[in-house]
Amino acid sequence: MIRKRTFLFATSIMLTMLMILMAGCTEKSSSPTESTETESTSSEDEEAAYPIVIEHAFGETEIPSKPERVATVQWGNHDVALALGVVPVGFSAANFGVQDDSGLLPWTVEQLEELGETDPNVFHDTDGLDFEAVSDAEPDVILAAYSGITEEEYDLLSQIAPVVAYPTAPWGTTWREQVTMNAAGMGVEEEGEELIEDIEGMVNEKLNDYPQIEGKQVVWVNFSADDLSKLHIYTPADSRVAFLHEMGMVYPEAVTDQITDPDSYSLNLSAENAEALYDADILIGYGDDDLYEALKDDPLLGEIPAIERGSVAFIESDTPLVAAGTPNPLSISYTIDEYLELIGGAIDKVNE
Repeated sequence: MIRKRTFLFATSIMLTMLMILMAGCTEKSSSPTESTETESTSSEDEEAAYPIVIEHAFGETEIPSKPERVATVQWGNHDVALALGVVPVGFSAANFGVQDDSGLLPWTVEQLEELGETDPNVFHDTDGLDFEAVSDAEPDVILAAYSGITEEEYDLLSQIAPVVAYPTAPWGTTWREQVTMNAAGMGVEEEGEELIEDIEGMVNEKLNDYPQIEGKQVVWVNFSADDLSKLHIYTPADSRVAFLHEMGMVYPEAVTDQITDPDSYSLNLSAENAEALYDADILIGYGDDDLYEALKDDPLLGEIPAIERGSVAFIESDTPLVAAGTPNPLSISYTIDEYLELIGGAIDKVNE
């Protein structure tokens, strides 16, 4: 009797242990299934969001599914893709500010290295779009949110893949719009929003060291030492000026009153209208010390107060900073310290 009870007791213990082991195995085996179901649901949700339609200056572009192969053309769009962790299957070479024959600016090189890309496919198309090279890259989407492509070029590119063109006017896309539109074209809108927030936070933190910038009147004007009779001004529609406004600077009314086309990124004036620049606290433009000396000696331009007092921030050509004037997430991060130091130094001369 004792043996029988002992046997039953032992059997009961063994059955209990077996049930515990089976329960544990069931729990463990359920995890991959749950993970697979979650991934499947996520993938289904993502596909359900397509096709998506992006509006731009040439109409609408429909993207049927999330692109796997992203190509970009013209200026800076590849930097947006790279900032979002995607190496384009092909992108246009930078055509100024590059100090070697690579077609790559330093912040682009840095990000490519971080993403493990050592041999990017660069379109050497600075004299015109290389449609054959773009086609050979076999993209699912072509990003051109910051560009100056014509409608004819847009139509030709659209025969290769859906194209994300600029929102309203050529070369007038702000860095935020570049991120928003290109991220939408890549199917990573949320990541684009996060990137914008990160850049905004970084810029605002840097600006804390330059309180003198806030509220100053600025004009981005380009002079040519070969012909000082003309002024070339970038308008608030230009991304360079939009970034200055973001820093807290404003354009004088004497300049904005001259603008007849709000979508145009530039304005040409004669030196006889130089008084339009008189209210500017600082002038920013492309140039060097030799150009500045020529301006000081000019009977008309030398009368501009900013030139008289030296509150001029000239960006020398063929330097990375000259290319960063048209900002994107990578260029802003790479050059913001140098840029703010240049602008802050010019403003410091206003009250000297």
